[in-house]
Amino acid sequence: MFLRSVHLLRERAGDPAAYPWSLPVVRSLDELTFPTPVTILVGENASGKSTLLEAIAVVLGLNPEGGTVNTTHSTRASHSELHEALRPVRGTTRPRTSFFLRAESVFTLATAIEALDAEPGFGPPIIDAYGGRSLHEQSHGESFLAIAVNRLGPDGLYLFDEPEAALSPQGQLALIARILDLVSEGSQLIIATHSPMLLAIPGATIYELDEDGALHATPYDQTGHFRMTRAFLEAPEAYLRHLADADPTAPSDR
Repeated sequence: MFLRSVHLLRERAGDPAAYPWSLPVVRSLDELTFPTPVTILVGENASGKSTLLEAIAVVLGLNPEGGTVNTTHSTRASHSELHEALRPVRGTTRPRTSFFLRAESVFTLATAIEALDAEPGFGPPIIDAYGGRSLHEQSHGESFLAIAVNRLGPDGLYLFDEPEAALSPQGQLALIARILDLVSEGSQLIIATHSPMLLAIPGATIYELDEDGALHATPYDQTGHFRMTRAFLEAPEAYLRHLADADPTAPSDR
């Protein structure tokens, strides 16, 4: 593995009642290991998995808004200071390339590429490395897959944050096929997702966050996302009837 693990250095952590130190995953984190070419983080909203993935990207030198170590665009410095307390443990070899791919920021990445290509230069246009067609001229899912297919290559270290947000089910299958290609070419991937389809990637290590934020290695068919999705698809009418009967004015226990 290019990245073997990350450790949280508690002596560098801030106020435990303040963000990001108050996030469940951060409160419970000690060491996170990456034993297989694909590692997946799965958990409920607000558990902190995307914040953790972002911090890993930053500590590796990647742009928190998505891109490579050479990507410098910034629309708003919204990333947390969690990376300041993370210590990465790297493998004996370095990746040939690395990339942080965020479904929510493909638009800003596409804009940055167009701005750079509009400036005078002697090298080939940057967009050539992304397939040669403006990412703005493609749908959200098309542009995401264009990056995965054209920009990502062998022996790379890649971080994906909720890629399913950009993709149809068919698009998710295309992404899984691309991930398997990258793995066969010696790449390592760390993915934060809600998608039961991506959780099925063969050989992936899945860490599921429990209610307290602790990370547990969990088999695919034992994850809460898989079990709930399967139960819903087997009897959607029962779930929908329950939701329709629920009192929307009742106080929530969350």
